[in-house]
Amino acid sequence: WFFLGEIFTDLPLPPDPPIANHCGHCRACLDVCPTGALLGPYQLDARRCIAYLTIEQSGPIPVELRPLIGNRIFGCDDCQLVCPWNRFARLTPEADFHRHRDRLGAPFLVSLFLWNEAGFSRHTEGSPIRRAGYWGWLRNLAVALGNGPADPAAIDALRGRIDTPQDWLREHIQWALDRLRNPG
Repeated sequence: WFFLGEIFTDLPLPPDPPIANHCGHCRACLDVCPTGALLGPYQLDARRCIAYLTIEQSGPIPVELRPLIGNRIFGCDDCQLVCPWNRFARLTPEADFHRHRDRLGAPFLVSLFLWNEAGFSRHTEGSPIRRAGYWGWLRNLAVALGNGPADPAAIDALRGRIDTPQDWLREHIQWALDRLRNPG
């Protein structure tokens, strides 16, 4: 498992030596990536990565990638899950990196989609989910709902938000409604 981050400093730090190739002929991460974001060994097209699309990107998600996102509303990590080297990973003592540390558990997508902005802020306090922002959160949920079953509750929830002031979010909601009305 790894976490990408940056530290800005003016200290003269020596570069790390290159990491040895431990992958060999393994293609597990390349083959499992739902959107084909991993183009080849050590090559990532972040514009196709579900983590980027659902967390960092503001605005619309490309239409052709939405069905590939499935029900993921914040990141993916499929590449990390299939990496055989991760079976040697040790859990960090840093609580911010623990899986399932938030209070969200596994609620239904519809109930998450119905949160207002104050509820989003309250439920995600201290969580990295806030990086997506409220409108990005709703966008991600609209995509997930559009990729799910044509449940009347999902359709009603989407219809209830179709008048959102965000043009790009309204387009995602309409996309989801169209998929639910015309599956397959």
